[in-house]
Amino acid sequence: MTAKQSIFGRIAQLTKANINALLDSAEDPQKMLDQMVRDYTNSIADAESAIAETIGNLRLLEQDHKEDVEAAAEWGAKALAASRKADEYRAAGNGSDADKFDNLAKVALQRQIGSEGEAKQAEPQIASQTKVVDQLKNGLNGMKQKLEQLKSKRSELVARSKTAEAQKKVNDAVGSIDLLDPTSELSRYEDKIRREEAKVLGQSELAASSLDNQFKDLEDLGELTEVEARLAALKGGGAPAVAQAPAASAIEASGPEYTPGTTN
Repeated sequence: MTAKQSIFGRIAQLTKANINALLDSAEDPQKMLDQMVRDYTNSIADAESAIAETIGNLRLLEQDHKEDVEAAAEWGAKALAASRKADEYRAAGNGSDADKFDNLAKVALQRQIGSEGEAKQAEPQIASQTKVVDQLKNGLNGMKQKLEQLKSKRSELVARSKTAEAQKKVNDAVGSIDLLDPTSELSRYEDKIRREEAKVLGQSELAASSLDNQFKDLEDLGELTEVEARLAALKGGGAPAVAQAPAASAIEASGPEYTPGTTN
């Protein structure tokens, strides 16, 4: 009986449990839900076994009560039959047989009273057990509903956990993208290319400057060659080379045409 009371007490405790409050205080709600599902499943199995036994006892009481009621009715019928038989014998002047059947009627009535007493005594117990069984059935149904709530809550929590984990991965990916800003990478790459282009321009400018210097060196070399040639002519006793006079077209271009015998 103590084991049954423990099971019934657990039924009441579990059906009254506030799942949300328990989850709020849990360090790992999913693990707690898994444990609660196992506890509820085991408790429901124990409760079903205990309730089945209680219902079985109630049905035995009801069966005994029915038998007592039926027995009381049968003994009442036997008492009536014996009493009538005694009346017949007494009417016929057979007193001894009449007394015999009256005594049988009394025995039957005693049995009837005993069966009625047993039936009456069982009625409060049957009523009490029926009430207990109804309460246990309701409690068991409540536990089953709680179990479905737990399973649903667990599924919801697992789904939310997976969603949160996926969102965290997305946020981490976005955060890593923010830390490695692709636009800044492009800017650095563009700066690198610009520096390379500038270097190429510098090299081209340097090459052009070197080429100009080379042409300048050629011009200077030409002047020195002319000087050397004139010096060699002087040393050879010849007249130094004289620059040629401008062409006639150049003179014409410089002033009006001169004709002999005419004055300005």
